[in-house]
Amino acid sequence: MHKTKELVINTGPLLAMIAGIGEASVIQYALDENIQTVCIDEAMGRRIARLNGLSLTGSIGVLIRAKQEGFAFSMQEAINRMQSHGIYLSQKVIDFALNRVL
Repeated sequence: MHKTKELVINTGPLLAMIAGIGEASVIQYALDENIQTVCIDEAMGRRIARLNGLSLTGSIGVLIRAKQEGFAFSMQEAINRMQSHGIYLSQKVIDFALNRVL
């Protein structure tokens, strides 16, 4: 049986309030562990990550990298799935993603 380990990240209340608990946890963990690049999609979280000197990618950036590294999937289908789950993507981001993997 595989055991899971719980990871506890202590974020400051101000960071969690401004960025949201998920984004705050990602930012704090990156700072604590000296990780240079984080994956955040939300605008406020991205802004705070930049203010803390972190490099950024988003969900689409991760998908583009996966395609470039040879993972076989349809970018259009991945985008459709994200949108069907309520994730907003601008047409500019969609066009960028589709053009990058052609």
